[in-house]
Amino acid sequence: MLTNYVYKLRPNKTQELKMSNWVDMLRSHFNWCLNDRITQYSQQFIQGNYCDIRTQGEACPLTSCVSKNGATGEPWKIGKTDKEGKVKNPRRNPGDIQITALPELKAARPWFAGIDSTVLQQNIKRLDTAYKNFFEGRGFPKFKNRSNFTSFTFVMGVKIQGSKIYLPKLGWMRFYNSRPIPNGFTVKACTVRKRQNGWYVSVRIEDKSVPDYTTKSLKDVVKVIGCDLGLTKLVHLSDGTQIQNPKFSTTKKAKRTLKIRQRRVSRKTKGSKNRKKAAKKLGFFHQKISDKRQAYHWKVANKIVFRNVDAIALEDLNILGMMRRCRVSAIAYILARPEKVV
Repeated sequence: MLTNYVYKLRPNKTQELKMSNWVDMLRSHFNWCLNDRITQYSQQFIQGNYCDIRTQGEACPLTSCVSKNGATGEPWKIGKTDKEGKVKNPRRNPGDIQITALPELKAARPWFAGIDSTVLQQNIKRLDTAYKNFFEGRGFPKFKNRSNFTSFTFVMGVKIQGSKIYLPKLGWMRFYNSRPIPNGFTVKACTVRKRQNGWYVSVRIEDKSVPDYTTKSLKDVVKVIGCDLGLTKLVHLSDGTQIQNPKFSTTKKAKRTLKIRQRRVSRKTKGSKNRKKAAKKLGFFHQKISDKRQAYHWKVANKIVFRNVDAIALEDLNILGMMRRCRVSAIAYILARPEKVV
């Protein structure tokens, strides 16, 4: 069984400053790796199989600067031998090329040496995951800014003792042990994330002796309940029960608070400390709404799961696609209400 537990960290000033610097450096590293792959792909797309367009020289993987794999670096593995003792040089993928270049990065920019090596490797694998999602039909990887890059991941060297956690190159750090880890589970990885009210750690734990789920035969399934996502209601159950969908961000009080705090941010001078303080208060309010909504969803899920049924049926719907299909286009709006068009 593989699951995640989330805790709030209690770092000291030194650790908090170091983690903030790590996030900034990792964001810069992520953007550089993404730009490197885009540049290499563009260079390969323009030049094709040639090292130089003017001379029409054929590209050679040993002498050409053009990397056919989409990243700057050595595209071949060196020193690998097969069972017969012959040297083999399989091609590296872009992620492996950039991971292999990490020692050179630390030598050229010594401040990256203060970051744990597994954190830098996971930063490149994060880009690999973004490209994998792109090739499966999702959006192309985007360059990160301060608002959408706030986390980093450890995969080795993490230890937990009571209410303290050890993170490599950060040391022992206290956290609120609100949910003790069960006996038999081992720590596989952890992700440190910065939010408006502090730092949080998501610990991934695993116990292979505990199954993820227990299957039942169709003969044992007697009572089944179906769940349907509603518009005005959150969930409609097959037995006629309807679960309310509270609007945490559209109540009269919430809309007024949101309007006031957004207005305070817009009135401050850009780049000033007062604007940052006002933006921080606005972020606190958005986080409060998000926590309320998440807590309510867990409460509803717990209510449905603990019903006296043998199985729960769900619809496999593409909600975002349905909403996009029903969206009114500009041409339809003009044809429906020509008097509104000036």
